[in-house]
Amino acid sequence: MKLFKQLTLIVLVAIVFSSCAKIYYSQDAYMLAHNQKIIAIIPPTVSIVAKKKIDADAIKEQQKTESINFQNEMYSWILKRKMQGKISQEIQEIETTNAILKKAGYPENPLTTAELCEILGVDGIMSSNYGLSKPISDGAAVIEAIFVDSRSSTNEVHASLSISDYSSKKLIWNYDYKSSGGLGSSPAKLVDNLMREASTKMPYLN
Repeated sequence: MKLFKQLTLIVLVAIVFSSCAKIYYSQDAYMLAHNQKIIAIIPPTVSIVAKKKIDADAIKEQQKTESINFQNEMYSWILKRKMQGKISQEIQEIETTNAILKKAGYPENPLTTAELCEILGVDGIMSSNYGLSKPISDGAAVIEAIFVDSRSSTNEVHASLSISDYSSKKLIWNYDYKSSGGLGSSPAKLVDNLMREASTKMPYLN
C-alpha cells in the first residue's frame, strides 16, 4: 500500500509539472561553442500576459524587472557551473554587458548577432525569451492584482534559450521549453529548474 501511494504521488507530480522541450543544434555547435573564450548573457526578453485591461506602462515596467531578475539568475547559475569546472568559457559581468548595450541603444536599436558580439567584445552570446502567464518576482504584488485569481492559478512558462556564435555569425543552439504546474515561484527557482533541464543538452557543458 505504501509503495502504491508513493507511485501515485510520483505520477501526480509528473502530471502537474508537465513540460516539453524542443532542441536545435547546428552541425558544428559543440566545436564552435568550445572555441569561444568569452560569452555574454544578453538581458532576456520577458512578456507577461495580462488577464484584464491594465496600464500598459505598469506591465512594461514589470517586464523590465523580471528581465533583470532572470539575467542575474542565469549569470549566477552559469558562474556556479564555471566554478565547478563544468564550463570553460569566461562569462562577461552583466554590469559590463548592460552598460555597453545601454550606450549602444539596445534593445530599442536592434542589433545583429555579429554586432552584439563586436560591441561587447565577446565570442558568443546567450539570449533568452520568457513568456509568463503572471508575474513571479517578490515585488510583483501590485501587478498580480490584475490577474484572475493569481494567488492560486498555475503559472505557465514558455522559455527559449539560444547560443549564437560570432565567428560563424549564426545561431548554433536553441532550447525551447514549455511548462505548467508552478515550475517556479521566483526567478531563482524558475531559472534553476529550466537551466538544469537545458544544461544536459547545452554545448558549453563539459
